[in-house]
Amino acid sequence: MYEIDPFQIKILLVFEDFEANTAAARAVRMLEAELEEEDAVIEVVESNCDAEAVIVSDPSIQCVLLNYDSIVDKGCKKAGELLKIIRKRNNDLPVFLLSSRAEASEIPTNILSQVNDFIWLLEDTSDFIAGRIIAATERYREFILPPMFKSLAEFAQIHEYSWHTPGHTGGTAFLRSPAGRAFFNFFGEPVFRSDLSISVGEVGSLLDHSGPIGESEKYIARVFGADRSYTVTNGSSTSNRVILMASVTRNQVCLCDRNCHKSVEHAMTMSGAVPTYLVPVRNQYGIIGPILPERLTKEAVKKSIKDNALSKRAKDTNPVHAIITNSTYDGLCYNVKRVNELLGQSVDRMHYDEAWYGYAKFNTMYKDRFAMSEAKKNNGPTIFATQSTHKLLAAFSQASMIHIRDGKNSIPHARFNEAFMMHASTSPFYPIIASNDVSAAMMDKGGEVLTEDSIKEAVSFRRAVARINAEYASKKDWFFNCWQPDTVMDPKSKKKVPFYEASEELLSTNPDCWVLKPKAEWHGFGDIEDKYCMLDPIKVSVTTPGILTRGGLDKWGIPASILTAYLDNKGIVVEKTTDFTILFLFSLGVTKGKWGTLINALFEFKKDYDNNTPLERVLPSLMSSNPERYNGMGLKDLANEMFAAMSKLGTTKALSDGFSVLPYPDYSPVEAYEELVKGNVESVKLKDMANRTVATGVVPYPPGIPLMMPGENAGSGKGPLLGYLKALEAFDNLFPGFTHDTHGVEVKGGDYEILCIKKKK
Repeated sequence: MYEIDPFQIKILLVFEDFEANTAAARAVRMLEAELEEEDAVIEVVESNCDAEAVIVSDPSIQCVLLNYDSIVDKGCKKAGELLKIIRKRNNDLPVFLLSSRAEASEIPTNILSQVNDFIWLLEDTSDFIAGRIIAATERYREFILPPMFKSLAEFAQIHEYSWHTPGHTGGTAFLRSPAGRAFFNFFGEPVFRSDLSISVGEVGSLLDHSGPIGESEKYIARVFGADRSYTVTNGSSTSNRVILMASVTRNQVCLCDRNCHKSVEHAMTMSGAVPTYLVPVRNQYGIIGPILPERLTKEAVKKSIKDNALSKRAKDTNPVHAIITNSTYDGLCYNVKRVNELLGQSVDRMHYDEAWYGYAKFNTMYKDRFAMSEAKKNNGPTIFATQSTHKLLAAFSQASMIHIRDGKNSIPHARFNEAFMMHASTSPFYPIIASNDVSAAMMDKGGEVLTEDSIKEAVSFRRAVARINAEYASKKDWFFNCWQPDTVMDPKSKKKVPFYEASEELLSTNPDCWVLKPKAEWHGFGDIEDKYCMLDPIKVSVTTPGILTRGGLDKWGIPASILTAYLDNKGIVVEKTTDFTILFLFSLGVTKGKWGTLINALFEFKKDYDNNTPLERVLPSLMSSNPERYNGMGLKDLANEMFAAMSKLGTTKALSDGFSVLPYPDYSPVEAYEELVKGNVESVKLKDMANRTVATGVVPYPPGIPLMMPGENAGSGKGPLLGYLKALEAFDNLFPGFTHDTHGVEVKGGDYEILCIKKKK
């Protein structure tokens, strides 16, 4: 059996005065020796405070021996409080109470109910006691690993000769060349021994969902609250395609969040669906908000379909599928119950793209705000969710899950699996599958604690930045801020307090602190329905100066792309950068030390900006690549020049304007793709793009949301779509090293060119 810490049991022993010359201490030392004879590793601490530190920091502990007779150090937690901490983090961990004098009848029920056994040190032999401890620990270890990973790890230890693919045969092929051996040594033998062929029946099949893989998917479904779950090994892009291909076919109407990932565009292209878009709002920063409730009513949906020029392609204009992005890239989460209530009047299948949101089920902060949150209703819509377990959980890259809650017009497994197999490889990478399995186990055993830790770290960072910003503002000076409520309601005083004065406990546990209130200036989405949308605290947008609260540019500002470059030079890589915001993700691995380094870097930027430090010192790579362009400039010089250019070009306003309109669709996505395959396309410069039909999607990064979908018309040369692209093109030519990444755009000699469908003669 494969065990969690290379074949050894690890036990935490909590006993004060361990080296004392007392009967109890001598008995404990004899017990330690007996356990070590069984190849157990014993970590001894002499206070409950130290025990707490070990429990919190070391999840490889497999058993705890806790002295009930201990004299509690001042300021340390009593045994009962330590037990609560242990049980909150791991409800299955074996815990033994040790005593040399207490009677079982004296021990409070609240303590006895949280331990596995009680041991009298002076009444039984150390050999007998050690045997009981080892047996309990072995039982715990038997069930600590989830089904697929356990099976894979066991098979990898068999060391049989491999006569099947892959050709490296457990890694041995790499040992036959210098480069191969370096590769083998870098990754280590286990990853190669677990890279198996689908012909290895012992670990099951991803395509027919049998064996340990099938058991793993059942386990994942239970953990995430689904009727069925599927492991996907090519990301949520593939998961979205699988669902659309199973649910929608050619000339059927699909309601689609315009704030969709490009994989949804690809899915509609492949399925032949007729998209009708649901348009979200945007705020002064260009941040994408929710689709407002009034746009999801039955009447609004009917009107959207009627006004859609593609509707004439549909055999039936009743929509069969709807897809919503939840949470958004910037962390906005819907009240799913409300969305289902509204859209459920129009469509039987609801699909939530939760690529960045796989942790939501495990913390009450997100109650009612994730796809699987509603209790199953036989007359409710069928619910799908796609989750990128590699993004904010702990799986390998490309790992994803599909969750299904069956309801009206549910799709049988056999039909769904045809779409699944269409997109799945017959040679999947088994460690990716196992990492999904382990991610589920991590959340099953400790999801509440893990998410709680992430939220608390994010809240601590947010409060620190807000407090520093307020301190500088009181001196008429500047600092960065976070996009978040300016004030929150203190439930004790019933008064609003500045965000940074609210307690960490309140901000970390009360969702009301994060709800977008109607007409609140900070979020900029206007008169939004109360409780409809919430900001996820772990997705932190740091704002740079330059945007006025009610919209428009200030008199001065610091473009966020400069801060991103500055941080990158210090080894800090951000998730997303817009004109005046930078997104940081407080995932499961974020620590105080990590975000403390970020705070220090923000202070350093302020100092270098205020001092106009030369660029060769703060942005050396930029200077080495563009010495003539930025020669003699300091950090403030660059920021001032770039801000002035953005003001003149109107890039921020152009972004909001460009994404606030729906282009006219000349072709459906699949029709545009067919023209592309036939070669009936040509590359066109922006200046000649007026009223041309794009053959491929035009997707500015960040955040990777389509500005134009395949088959849509670019509109007037002075319209908002081309206006935004022209602003980006002009900016890129002015500031080499800060150019934009726009999929569907090829840059030739500084000119943007886009593939368009040839005009009909």
